[in-house]
Amino acid sequence: MTTDLMRPEALAEAVLESFERTENPRLKEVLQSLTRHLHAFVAEVDLTFEEWETAIDFLTRTGHTWDDVRQEFILLSDVLGVSMLVETLNDIETPDATESTVLGPFHMVESPKRELGENVSPSSVGQTCVVHGTVRAEDGTPVPGALVDVWQADADGFYDVQQPDLQPLGNGRGLFTTDDQGRFAFESIVPAHYPIPTDGPVGELLAATGRHAYRPAHIHFIVTAPGFRELTTHIFVDGSEYIDSDAVFAVKESLIRSFVPRPAGTDNPCGVTGEFVDAQIDITIHAESDDEN
Repeated sequence: MTTDLMRPEALAEAVLESFERTENPRLKEVLQSLTRHLHAFVAEVDLTFEEWETAIDFLTRTGHTWDDVRQEFILLSDVLGVSMLVETLNDIETPDATESTVLGPFHMVESPKRELGENVSPSSVGQTCVVHGTVRAEDGTPVPGALVDVWQADADGFYDVQQPDLQPLGNGRGLFTTDDQGRFAFESIVPAHYPIPTDGPVGELLAATGRHAYRPAHIHFIVTAPGFRELTTHIFVDGSEYIDSDAVFAVKESLIRSFVPRPAGTDNPCGVTGEFVDAQIDITIHAESDDEN
């Protein structure tokens, strides 16, 4: 048997066999599939010992690049397109809901609770925008009492956690509760496009492969409500740089929104009196059946 394991195919089969007694069927399926693909990859590229050591070092450093406001493994998943693949596969199950997209690496702090119409970016300077919409079920029924968690970069492309000396924690973030008609609204500033962090292992990967690190301008949303599947999504600013080459492959056509200029005095749900740009996103969430709970 020891001699037989010198053959790559036999070694893979031995590892597969080792998982046969796994009681959880889903865990068994995932581990055995991972084994097949991982062994096939190593054999296909004829991985050298030095390359294996480099990979182990890279993954170790990725794991160490973590704190309360940074998760490098999420960033790695994002730039490899894995995060978007998981989102896309799960979207197939909810075709009538708003399309989802990546969580991103900066949802690492709790958003402050804010009243409808409040400014989520009071410490930021930039072009004022009003973002509003309605949360609905797939049959069009408004969802009152839904929680809408939003977070975004400022006009220079930085999140609060990236500039603790310049932005108070919670700037660019807000947690809202929809009204009895499922509506939400908040004031902010138009965010800028920005680079994902490049000072860690993921940045080394991008540099080594000649890839840029930029994401187009966007605002993040997580929408939750009792009896509904949690939705993680964005709105992207139409016309933003990098809208066609997002570093994390997260742009979906249905999530691109026009930020429309409005003159001073235009009626709006946030009570903004001066000039602003208007962005609307109506969000549809999927009601979970008993089988999904």
